[in-house]
Amino acid sequence: MNLNKDTKILIVGLGVIGGGYAAALTKAGFTVKCITLNQDDIDYALEKKIIAYGTTEASHEIISEADLIICALYPGVFVEWVREHRHSIKPGALLTDVTGVKAAIVNKVQSILGDGVEFIAAHPMAGRERSGVEFSDPSVFCGANYIVTPTEKNTREAIELCCELGNILGFARISIISPEEHDEMIAFLSQLTHVIAVALMNCNSTEGLEKYTGDSFRDLTRIAKINDKMWSELFLLNREALLREMDSFITEMREFRKMLIDGDAEGMREKMRRSTERRSLFDKPAK
Repeated sequence: MNLNKDTKILIVGLGVIGGGYAAALTKAGFTVKCITLNQDDIDYALEKKIIAYGTTEASHEIISEADLIICALYPGVFVEWVREHRHSIKPGALLTDVTGVKAAIVNKVQSILGDGVEFIAAHPMAGRERSGVEFSDPSVFCGANYIVTPTEKNTREAIELCCELGNILGFARISIISPEEHDEMIAFLSQLTHVIAVALMNCNSTEGLEKYTGDSFRDLTRIAKINDKMWSELFLLNREALLREMDSFITEMREFRKMLIDGDAEGMREKMRRSTERRSLFDKPAK
């Protein structure tokens, strides 16, 4: 299958990421249809010309006509959606996702689908603190990273098409790694950072602190405004990898704490110099 303007695209789940995908693909000239739970979200997307058509009914007709299906659902809901509707997906169609964990999901979905329909997993490393299509913004993909996580069951053509999708959406850097490598990496880069932000917001409940805070605290805790249902599911699905990263972070905090107790200014400065040098590698590529 080639990805062109005649490709029939169906997005399942019109939240902040699904809405961002829909807006970017529509802007690129594709005709995008969607299935989502709430009619209000469909009405909003139609009004803003984010989609061409939307429905709250996952009918055989709308699923079976799609060439490319993008599922923007919570992991557990995604697996159950595939299990329920797999017979409606036409042979030769391609299925992809946006879920934040892979090892617990990819093989399961590929096994459910069987032959004839290929699932190629992907993870857009971009998002918003708020949920809902009204907060979707395709510009968050620009300069961001996009990760494709194939298995031995995936064809070269499907991997290339998924990478092409990432390019069309505007991602600056596209990587291909295994589902297992993805989950090890995401435990540190995404899940641990959310744990830290939540912990910071819970470790001091003094009233009125918002009157005195500066941008450093706001920047560090931006992601503490969190979708608790989704992120608790992601944490549990990647529990062992996340626990390892939490233990590593606790060890680092203990080392820093000891330096402070001992008055070891040079030790602290060395950690700061290393962090400054390493942090520069994580800046987004220039547009």
